Amino acid sequence: MSNAVRICAQDELGQDEALRVDIGDVSIAVVKDSSGAVHAIGDTCTHGDISLSEGFVEGDTLECWAHGSKFSLASGKPLSLPAYEPVPVYRVTIVDGDVYIDPTDIIPV
Repeated sequence: MSNAVRICAQDELGQDEALRVDIGDVSIAVVKDSSGAVHAIGDTCTHGDISLSEGFVEGDTLECWAHGSKFSLASGKPLSLPAYEPVPVYRVTIVDGDVYIDPTDIIPV
């Protein structure tokens, strides 16, 4: 967690909503899903230059509002066309109720 940055308190995240955060030149969509788990995936849709955090959270997916591609919050893989490339997934650490993300800690899929 050496490069981890505090994003917010966990209870500041809305259920089934995405929050865009920029850490340096890395844009990340932070999502608390319906089960309360916090996820962090790349914020840019791989089909087009669209912010995923402006999209729709449904279960364990984040849907691009522009073209409808759904991405898995766990793996970053697209689950529907037109996107076919995954977005990166970042490790989320919760410490004393605060959400931390290291933009260099991409989880391999």
